[in-house]
Amino acid sequence: MKNARTEISTERAKNLLVVVAVEEYARRHKISAHETLELFTKFNIQDSIRQCYETLHTQDTYECVEFAEDILKRKTA
Repeated sequence: MKNARTEISTERAKNLLVVVAVEEYARRHKISAHETLELFTKFNIQDSIRQCYETLHTQDTYECVEFAEDILKRKTA
């Protein structure tokens, strides 16, 4: 059973992964982090990243951004 400290630590790590994905996506697409966050919010990408944290946190940042791009492609097609 997880204790409260472990759960808080995991939530912080998930938040950090979302921040890293937002910043890297913004850099890669030459848009602001604010614009990226709006895009991610519109398509619930932060929630998807958080839900897939266990896998994504073991991958390179590149993979996390690819994951976000794949979601966007599917939801905007």
